[in-house]
Amino acid sequence: MAGDRQTSAPVAFIDARSLIGCRHRLHLDATHPDVLVGVTEDPGVRQRREAASAHRNRVREALIAADPGSWVVIDPALRAHERAAATMNACAEATHHIWGALLPQEPDTGRRGGSEILLRDVDRGGYIPVIVVNHKVTDPRQPEPADFHPTTSDPYHWNPQPDPYRKLRQQPRDQQRLAHLYRMLQRHGLASPALVGGVIGYYTGRTDRAGRGHEGVNGNLYEPDRILVHDLGPVLADYDRRYADRVAVVRNELPTVPSKVPECRQCPWWTRAADDAPSCSGWLAEHRDVSLVAPGSRAEVLRGHGVETIDDLAAWTGPDPEDWQHGPFDEAVVTARAWIAGAPLVRRVNQVRVRRADVEVDVDLESFQEHGAYLWGTLLDGQYRPFVTWDPLPTEDEGRSFGEFWSWLMSVREQAAAEGKTFAAYCYSRTAEDKWLYESARRFAGRPGVPTHEQVRAFVDGPQWVDMFQAVSDQFICPNGKGLKKIAPVAGFAWRDAEASGEASMSWYRLAVGYEGEPDMSQRTRLLEYNEDDVLATKVLRDWMTDRADLEVPALADFRAVSDSRPSGGLRGDAALPPPAPSLGNV
Repeated sequence: MAGDRQTSAPVAFIDARSLIGCRHRLHLDATHPDVLVGVTEDPGVRQRREAASAHRNRVREALIAADPGSWVVIDPALRAHERAAATMNACAEATHHIWGALLPQEPDTGRRGGSEILLRDVDRGGYIPVIVVNHKVTDPRQPEPADFHPTTSDPYHWNPQPDPYRKLRQQPRDQQRLAHLYRMLQRHGLASPALVGGVIGYYTGRTDRAGRGHEGVNGNLYEPDRILVHDLGPVLADYDRRYADRVAVVRNELPTVPSKVPECRQCPWWTRAADDAPSCSGWLAEHRDVSLVAPGSRAEVLRGHGVETIDDLAAWTGPDPEDWQHGPFDEAVVTARAWIAGAPLVRRVNQVRVRRADVEVDVDLESFQEHGAYLWGTLLDGQYRPFVTWDPLPTEDEGRSFGEFWSWLMSVREQAAAEGKTFAAYCYSRTAEDKWLYESARRFAGRPGVPTHEQVRAFVDGPQWVDMFQAVSDQFICPNGKGLKKIAPVAGFAWRDAEASGEASMSWYRLAVGYEGEPDMSQRTRLLEYNEDDVLATKVLRDWMTDRADLEVPALADFRAVSDSRPSGGLRGDAALPPPAPSLGNV
């Protein structure tokens, strides 16, 4: 009877993006979709999505222009089922290249997904999925003997070969997506027996087989990166396990709870409640969850030993867990105790030391995604000097500003040496600076003021290049994080702009150079002030570590004062916690 009919629940589908990241977010997205309706997308997420779309368009235009007759482009304006039907028709016609392929959804397995490129395997039959991503998947290198060389292919002519000119960047998300697409192709008898997939990553310039760089910048033909070829055989078992778990989560067959991971920084559920459940941040704080002080995989290891809360970790008195691979375990325990005591830092050392010099230069760069570094900011004797290009990246003018920065920095060093003075240049977390020093030297080789690769290496490997992040990491335990925005306020520094952050600066930059309209001069000023504050913060932090940190920050020994008994188990409910942390003065 009609009155006895039951409305079946909508089928839950997931694509490959759901295979990496937070399981609890996946659950919330699936069970409370209405909560996020109308929520403003995080600016950083939106920018990356737009940049990825622009990158895919450039790759598509370059590849199809080289051989238009071999391509079928699936119209993205079609409805999903129409796109899937068009894709299957193109496969049935043995089309050599298919762009924008969408495979049929699978109600029984829950799979859905598509591939930027399906490449016909002319030798074995079937199709090879090739995805286009907006991150780097390899780095250039000089050829040298090695046990392993990544396999790459020319993007215009499929011919996979070991590539001694490239070194691999690990990107598990790409391999999971390729495995996902392989299983979908396999269902229809369309998977190539070669059991491989390809990735075209983001590329900042053309490099020939001898490793020499050429630029594909404004007005020039865009040159896609080589295809990185992955062997999918070793990935499929892990993919199958991961997929089974994730599809069970979205179908509400497996429970999940919040746990702090890097993804939380931009997740809308971090501060947003669902029905009668608190936000993730609220739930974690209410439960004093251990992931607040041991995020990500650290928390998973601890939960395997019965440690669920910060208090559990603070009360640990047993031997170190054998499967702990995240630094000294006693420091994890101290981190929990410091969090309970409200101490933002704990000294690892009796006396905090920072390398000082007669002439000190603070350096901070600003980059825009992988397009380049548009600003090198410096501080010398209290004077801020920016070396900047406001031509929209990518641009040849970036080479000019970089060459001027390097020439100025080296002239300051040479003058200090001529006057018999010591010299040091300081940054905070050298990973970005080192990356763009090397990358700029490669991309703009031969331009005025631009150093060679060897000159960059000699500088960054020498004692005059000082990473304040490393100085902090070596000498402090940081319960709330080690970022400059977390540490500099402890030293008494405050940024002028309350919204200052790396993600925010991306939005400011787009406005400053006029990507969507006329350049906004006020955003240029905002970026310069943000960069100036970063170098000022590094200077203030260095002075504080030299002059006051020993007095204002409690020592490690203050948080190790627990019961001397060390039972064989891990937790002790009666383990003595340390007294409240010593006062940190005005911080």
